[in-house]
Amino acid sequence: MQEIRVELGERSYGIFIDAGMLKDLGEKVKGINPSRVAVISNPTVYGLYGAVVSDSLKRAGLDAPLVLIPDGEGYKELLWAYYLFGELLKQRLDRASALIALGGGVIGDITGFVASTYMRGISFIQVPTTLLAQVDSSVGGKTGVNHPLGKNMIGTFYQPRLVWADISTLQSLPKREFLAGIAEVIKYGVIWDEALFRFLEDNREKILNLDRHALEHIIKRSCEIKAEVVSRDEREGGLRAILNYGHTIGHALEAATGYTSYLHGEAVAVGMYLETRLSSLLGLMDTKETERIRDLIRSYGLPSEMPQDMDAEKILSSMRLDKKAVAGELKFILPERIGSVRTRKVTDTARIIESVRG
Repeated sequence: MQEIRVELGERSYGIFIDAGMLKDLGEKVKGINPSRVAVISNPTVYGLYGAVVSDSLKRAGLDAPLVLIPDGEGYKELLWAYYLFGELLKQRLDRASALIALGGGVIGDITGFVASTYMRGISFIQVPTTLLAQVDSSVGGKTGVNHPLGKNMIGTFYQPRLVWADISTLQSLPKREFLAGIAEVIKYGVIWDEALFRFLEDNREKILNLDRHALEHIIKRSCEIKAEVVSRDEREGGLRAILNYGHTIGHALEAATGYTSYLHGEAVAVGMYLETRLSSLLGLMDTKETERIRDLIRSYGLPSEMPQDMDAEKILSSMRLDKKAVAGELKFILPERIGSVRTRKVTDTARIIESVRG
């Protein structure tokens, strides 16, 4: 088992990565000494892994009621958070209790949000079962729910007590979900580590065939990068903003399509290439490097262009509502080369629309 530390003083925690470790979750949770535990999941994930998690918790002497919400980004909203609050109150969870988020990014985000606000804050544990959650959303303490006008517009910074990432769960992940997670791994290569980017180029077949060693490498390296960034800038005062590469346009695309047409990673893939193209149009990025990013995105079967019927002005309007915008001015994370990016305000609306339209 590998452990990566997120160093945040008294709120530091470990990210644990291995195969077949769900059966050991109970003892790890018992170690944080919660008064009670509740598991938050969705029917699909719980149908696959609920039995092993429940058995593990029972063997550790933990009685853990289950609360399910429907599967999908459309359910990451305040009404379902309100439902969760009610279920936790019915189960009489107190301030010394802990929640276990068993699932992908939607479950992790809404569980973290509920944990951060229930009785003004209780502990929670991330048990990510998708690649995207294992490499990105389960780490770093961003929680939140969506609003029809924007993604993750309502949320908190609230760190988990630990992250328990069993890579065996990726064996049952639908291919589309797996590829959506690859988008976030590509992100880490572009913003921080050209060697990771090359690994993705050179080991595509192994990764797509779920080779254990290849998966361990990309998950571990992604978590190392995010842990370092978060440890240096927990609340996105500066450095952490680079993790938003691809997300300015990506979030706008998700909102403009009602969170129903694209998985998060797919929208980020589109956003990464279009924001890279914007960087090239502004003279910051070499054309060959831009093409290399585009080619890697496409080689994993991910989208890289805006749908033809999408109104660029609608995307621009959604971007202006994004929480990364300040006084209506748009901020982008723009690559200068693979492995290095910069944060930049872009006021040239024509260039933004040109990058979106292609």
